[in-house]
Amino acid sequence: MNLYLGIDFGTTGARSTIIDSQGTIHCETEHTFANAQQPELPSVWQNALWAVIEQIPPTIRRQVRAIALDGTSSTVMLCHTDGIPVCEPILYNDARGAAVTERLRAIAPANHTVLSATSSLAKLLWWQEGGLEAHPTKQFSLCGTGILPVVEKLYFLHQADWLAFLLHGKLGISDYHNALKLGFNVDTLCYPNWLTQGIAGAATPELPQVVAPGTPVGEVRAQVGDRFGFPRDCMICAGTTDSIAAFLASGVNLPGEAVTSLGSTLAVKLLSHTRVDDSRYGIYSHKLGDLWLVGGASNTGGAVLRHFFTDVDLENYSTQIDPEQESLLDYYPLLKKGDRFPINDPNLPPRLEPRPTDSVEFLHGLLESIARIEARGYQLLQELGATPLTKVYTAGGGAKNAVWSAIRKRYLKVAVETPVHTAAAYGTALLAMRGAMGI
Repeated sequence: MNLYLGIDFGTTGARSTIIDSQGTIHCETEHTFANAQQPELPSVWQNALWAVIEQIPPTIRRQVRAIALDGTSSTVMLCHTDGIPVCEPILYNDARGAAVTERLRAIAPANHTVLSATSSLAKLLWWQEGGLEAHPTKQFSLCGTGILPVVEKLYFLHQADWLAFLLHGKLGISDYHNALKLGFNVDTLCYPNWLTQGIAGAATPELPQVVAPGTPVGEVRAQVGDRFGFPRDCMICAGTTDSIAAFLASGVNLPGEAVTSLGSTLAVKLLSHTRVDDSRYGIYSHKLGDLWLVGGASNTGGAVLRHFFTDVDLENYSTQIDPEQESLLDYYPLLKKGDRFPINDPNLPPRLEPRPTDSVEFLHGLLESIARIEARGYQLLQELGATPLTKVYTAGGGAKNAVWSAIRKRYLKVAVETPVHTAAAYGTALLAMRGAMGI
């Protein structure tokens, strides 16, 4: 039997799903990230990758024909030519790119997707201005803790690119979902001149070669195959982002249908006939066949809820909330200042006051406020020309909360459903299967 492995790297851990050609799940594993400082994250990710694979029974690993991975969008890193990171990764929600806003605007076209403090390109420019150009000998400091050896060439990679490299050994290959916020043009399938000219200089790292998500890249490295018992011809395919993987898992294929991923953060994706890109609101479109996946991602979401409540608390208090009763508490739930969508402002302050003494009332206000942000996001997409919303499927941990779904339905005014499959790892497994089968 031919099996296909999808591996999802989210904000709190890694998960794997193995399916057959009919989409039936044969195995699922997961590994929670250890608490680590940012410079240690590559080791944490690598250990998590090996851990989720190790948990798969050997009899199943021997039947895996293709593997694909997803990572968090705009989580980026710089590596040596041998793939070793030279400084700490910059995470998806890190807004240090706000420091290079002026240069970013001078380079990119108006309202382009990259015009955000958290875009991949903003982080690349921050690296250039924060250290790379300042060291003409190409000696790079690791987060201020010391000087690394001289490096002749650096590679700029996304999280999913680097993780896939660990499996296939070909450094510097990305997919056009991950590369969108770097400035890659999905219409012409190349980097635009404004980008390559705008970052040119002595301290410019090598940009990744970009292929379509699911494209077979190379066979699994011999040492990885031997360690885990994968077939010699097991193919590693180009990946995607975690939120698009969750969208693929849902099975949505009709324009007007959407998927909201309610994980640590909130991401909305609407399948549309029309492409919409507007950096003023953190809105961008991913190419998906002949259609466009229009959406944005907010820093609000489950991480805020877990900051105040345990999972047991969330389950218990939610059952005491009347979802048809509107909460008068008007929050903008964030753990730190800054959001990307539907308000794109790196300095947007969290709004979590007033806080009532009743925990149920407080949770009600948080759930309702996140629902308002989601509804405003979909409304904005349609105002800017996306296909009208007809149905919303929910992925992520928030999909399990029936009360929250009822609150969201009241704001969205369309059906809110949970798809059969919601795990991003399932969507990535579908990507591996389609890549291996040439679909």
